[in-house]
Formats: sequence, structure tokens, C-alpha cells
Amino acid sequence: SSNMAETPDSYNIKVQEDRVMSVDEWEDRWKEGMTGFHQPQVHKMLESHIDAVLSGRKGVRFFFPLCGKAVDMKWLVDMGHTVVGVEISEIGIKQFFAEQNLTYTEEVVPDVPGAKLFKSSDGKISMYQCNLFDFSSSIGGKFGGIWDRGSLVAINPCDRQRYATLIISLMDKDCRYLLDTLLYTPSLYGGPPFVVPDETVKDLFGKACHIQLLESADAFTEKHKSWGIDYLTEKVHLLTLKTN
Repeated sequence: SSNMAETPDSYNIKVQEDRVMSVDEWEDRWKEGMTGFHQPQVHKMLESHIDAVLSGRKGVRFFFPLCGKAVDMKWLVDMGHTVVGVEISEIGIKQFFAEQNLTYTEEVVPDVPGAKLFKSSDGKISMYQCNLFDFSSSIGGKFGGIWDRGSLVAINPCDRQRYATLIISLMDKDCRYLLDTLLYTPSLYGGPPFVVPDETVKDLFGKACHIQLLESADAFTEKHKSWGIDYLTEKVHLLTLKTN
């Protein structure tokens, strides 16, 4: 029956586990302007929970995995923070600086063949154009905040363990990691974005991190009808490192 899908245990995420999207396919989406994932305004869940992420801290260094041209980056910089993003698409990066009216410099990244670093002239936003898995704390340092929207849900499900290991390695002791996940009936849509149930978040991060669910909201809009899904739930979790 259709309401089976509503019970969290019944997310048959196995149907998506073999889905693979190559880095080239993501680049093509940018070339073709197929960037429906981009939001023209600051994400509501980041806005609602920014105080929980900052926890009274000023000048926090934020990491944006798979950042695209997220306006959230500029919003945080305007609040006095700094941002480092990783994005495969040079188109996305250049559109970000153009749309935000920011001048930038461009340099090579010695440790990562083929990678480029785009930096706003004030030094507050650095965007590495490379494969996320080529990035590390030895290249970008560690972070006091992470905003993961359209990242964990976008990577190939087979890469999740590797992804979690990378993210945890980028967390400073006091890091507060805001993670956005999506739930729908996985048999109805191939993804990306993929379904990431709470159970999966716990499997990936539960050993290293405390996980707190901050909000769960209905995110279904008109455009999601074309995906063939019947509901869409968006959740935001706050992760902090367990102290050793």
C-alpha cells in the first residue's frame, strides 16, 4: 500500500545504491544550464539554524562541499565569516563571482594536478575547482562550520563512506556541521538527489559525531511532481565531534 513509504524503516535505498553519475555529467549539467538544484535565495534551513551553527562564535571558517554557486556563501561572508568551497565546474565558480559582483584571482593548486583555486579579492571566499575527493585538510585546513546542502545527497551512494571520512577529517574540534538530507520514495525517482535516511546518517557519522535532528519539513513543490514522487521531506541535522 502507498502509505508503506511513510515508515522510515521501509526506505528501500538499495534501489539507488548502484546509481553513478560521473564528474563529467555534472560538468555537462552546468554547460547546459541544467542546474535546477541551485537556489536563488539563502536556504531557509541555514537561515533558521545559523545561531545553532555559530553557537556565539565570530569569524567562523565555513566549508561548502560541492558548493555550486550557492548564494549562502556570500551571505555568510557578509556576516563576517570566511568560506572555502569545492566545486568541479569552473562555469559554476565563475558564475558565482559574476552574480555576486566579486573580483577574484585564479591560481593553480600545486598539490592537486589540474585543480585551480579561485579566490575573492578580499580573500574571504576561496573556491577550489577539483574533484571533492582530491581535497583534504592538508590543502584547505580544517573548519569550524560546514554547510552540506546538495552534497551528501548528490554524491554517488557508493562513495558515501569515503565522503563521511573526508568530512570528518575536515572538522576542527569545535566544528558544527549542518547537514541537509532528503526523503522520498526511492523506487519512484532515480536521483540525484538521492534519499538519505536518518539511519544512513547514523551509520556514516554516528561513531565520530553526536547527531541532532534540528528540523524536518515538507519540501514538496510543483517541480517535484515531474520527478514522479509523491512526497519530499527535507531534514537538517547538526553534527559535532564526540570528544575523545
